Amino acid sequence: MNMSLQFEFPLSLTAEQFIAELSRETDTQLASTQSYSKTYYDSFDWRLYSNDVSCEFTVRLRSRQAVDGANKQAISKVERQADSALTLRSLKSGLMIAGSALKKVPSFGKAFEPGIIRDKLTPLLEMRALLPVCRLDYQLYRLNIVNEDQKTILRLLVEEYGSFNNRVLLQPVKGYDKAAEQLAELLTTSLNLTATDAPVLLKALQVQGRQPNDYSSKLNINLDPAMRADIAGKLIYSHLLKAIKVNEQDTITATDSEFLHDFRVAIRRTRAALSQIKHILPDQISAYYADFFSWLGQVTGPTRDLDVYLLSFEDYKNSLPESIREDLDPLYDFLLVKQQKAQQELAKKLQSTRYLSTLSEWEQYLKEPSYSQAMGKNAQLTIKALADQRIWKSFTRVLEEGEAINDQSPAESLHDLRKSCKKLRYLMEFFQSLYPEDQIKQLIKSLKGLQEVLGDFQDFAVQEHTLKVFSEEMITLNVPAHTFLAMGALIQDLDAHRSNARKDFGSKFAEFKQDQNQSAFKLLLAPTKIRKDQH
Repeated sequence: MNMSLQFEFPLSLTAEQFIAELSRETDTQLASTQSYSKTYYDSFDWRLYSNDVSCEFTVRLRSRQAVDGANKQAISKVERQADSALTLRSLKSGLMIAGSALKKVPSFGKAFEPGIIRDKLTPLLEMRALLPVCRLDYQLYRLNIVNEDQKTILRLLVEEYGSFNNRVLLQPVKGYDKAAEQLAELLTTSLNLTATDAPVLLKALQVQGRQPNDYSSKLNINLDPAMRADIAGKLIYSHLLKAIKVNEQDTITATDSEFLHDFRVAIRRTRAALSQIKHILPDQISAYYADFFSWLGQVTGPTRDLDVYLLSFEDYKNSLPESIREDLDPLYDFLLVKQQKAQQELAKKLQSTRYLSTLSEWEQYLKEPSYSQAMGKNAQLTIKALADQRIWKSFTRVLEEGEAINDQSPAESLHDLRKSCKKLRYLMEFFQSLYPEDQIKQLIKSLKGLQEVLGDFQDFAVQEHTLKVFSEEMITLNVPAHTFLAMGALIQDLDAHRSNARKDFGSKFAEFKQDQNQSAFKLLLAPTKIRKDQH
């Protein structure tokens, strides 16, 4: 059956009026009326919505008469009944993917009981928590349409909401498809209902002043090429400050590890902008806030590092021979205790006077009109002119540093190149709206491959070193000897991965510096003089 099964009421039409009008047209039986409360869940960054999944936790409510002790009067109360369920649906079709009776919604996909729901949610959510997005109370009327023999030929679910248009969902009965088609026509022609595929979730969010995907960790800043550089810079800083603030509270409460990750990315981007978008703010202002964001980067580092070890733990185990995997478990307990302590320290820092007052000062500074402030020497350049200049300089630096690296170069050289690549990437992302989208995205993509191999090299080296430090700390904790042997095997495995990343560097850098890529950068970014020199 290729027809819409969901219809929206005109705004003024109540469920009771609809049932009365429908009863005049067809033999309608009211099977039941019930109150429900539905809470929609998703991750903070809308991972389910982005993958066409609606996660709905529905609780049936019931009214009961209770006696007020003081006045001996019967009063009506609404209480939750035991029957509640979680349902996954396709947002596009409304069809159910999976459902299960459930009293409470777990915080993470992997905390669900084994089954379809866990299998569906875990890979989509990964490390993100399942959070309530919005709640909706409604009345549900179950109707049956019967024929002359009193056989049910069609079922209807009417949902009556308080704050937006009511809906009806047709549920065809096998063998009576024609009845659904006839009623669908009746609903639209005689009763003025409108066929709709829009999820109820969108309406519920709209009422709350929200919309899906209202948070993303990706940079999306639209700049006018002719905009003054200091004003554009403040737009970038304000965008990053918003990301810091929106992730702040859940970083403190450790709702999930990605809040701290996004918090730190916004800090790193701010630091990169302060050091790379040069001289648009007065030097003393840039230096003052560069110092503050550097401190913020340092105090958030230990917790994030431990988060990464915990998130990587299953991979660590799976990299070992099966016979010794369980020997690694005491390391997890050790990491968890350290992480919880680091998290407590971080929470204190993010509630300290230094953090709160300096961030508030930064916010105020960004809000003040630029004409009332002292300016840096590049403040009045157009942002396009400054972007061309800064990205070109950063790109040539990456090429120079990469060219200087050979098989004998120390690990620090690769680490420095990684930092330079990161700065180049941030600049390209800050200013991507100033360039043709397909071209700038292609250049960012070409940089990603080089960044990945440098990141792997650095991460494996740091993890190898840190695990050696951890094993020394664990000696005093009565940890079984087998655990140290398993950790030794893990360190060897990480060392092998680090060596492979080092070997891969040459080919990845050669790919990045190829003539075609350099020409694309020159065409897009290089100052006019340099372009002329190429001809």
